[in-house]
Amino acid sequence: MIHLTETQLTELHNIQMDMLLEIKKICEKHHIRYSLIGGTLLGAVRHQGFIPWDDDIDVGMLRKDYEKFRKISRRELDPEKYYFQDDRNTEGYRWGYGKLRRKNTVFLRENQAHLNFGQEIFIDIFPLDYAPDHMFFRMLHAFHCFCIRKCLWAPVGMRVGQKKVERCIYKLLSYIPKKVIYRHYYTYIRKVGKTETVRLNLFPTNKPFGFPVSFFQDLIEVVFEGEKFMGTKEYDQYLKIKYGNYMELPPIEKRKVHPVSKIKLLGDDSLNETIKKIL
Repeated sequence: MIHLTETQLTELHNIQMDMLLEIKKICEKHHIRYSLIGGTLLGAVRHQGFIPWDDDIDVGMLRKDYEKFRKISRRELDPEKYYFQDDRNTEGYRWGYGKLRRKNTVFLRENQAHLNFGQEIFIDIFPLDYAPDHMFFRMLHAFHCFCIRKCLWAPVGMRVGQKKVERCIYKLLSYIPKKVIYRHYYTYIRKVGKTETVRLNLFPTNKPFGFPVSFFQDLIEVVFEGEKFMGTKEYDQYLKIKYGNYMELPPIEKRKVHPVSKIKLLGDDSLNETIKKIL
């Protein structure tokens, strides 16, 4: 695992800020609603920018806006710098959300070198899909989505599972064709219909398994690294639900960083570093 130096982390943040401004430009031009979410919104509120140890940016869009963005991005993104990546345009991609990638870079997560698709520096763009309003059915929905996510995760899980039985289960799940999993998933979310609740279906998340859809309809400007972006008007309630006492810094041992095995930043090959060989 690579531990980024302060210089590396600063340059990574600069690249991601350029990418976030590109998203903002496209969304404003084409009237696409988006919101900073997760740790990025927390950083905007608590630090007015990146959480100091964080290494990614999270953007959320209601499904309709997400579909509009992925379509428009084909012609609006600067092809010399960026491309949009998700399961429908990238062979081998197995996540339930999209990524804006920065060409001529590398940001390789541990245990993912064998996945045959681009692994450049990215921003996660999450589609927010409807979930049942009633808590009991929402919990069933969450479990259903959990199972789908595990099927998609199988090619990684079969390598990194801590127990042999776990790796064997993932090995079996890995034989389910990707197109079968996604066909089932897209059919399933259409059947949910329109509700007052949305969630990130295929991303690990804690309770309450969803948020009011109004959180991502009523937006305000928030400051992030000196620039204005959109965030939920109910940021205080959103962050309390997600993080509890969100203004209190977590202890050092709970400050989450993503395990990275290789990184290449722009314009400086001396910053390329591989800590271990990926088998």
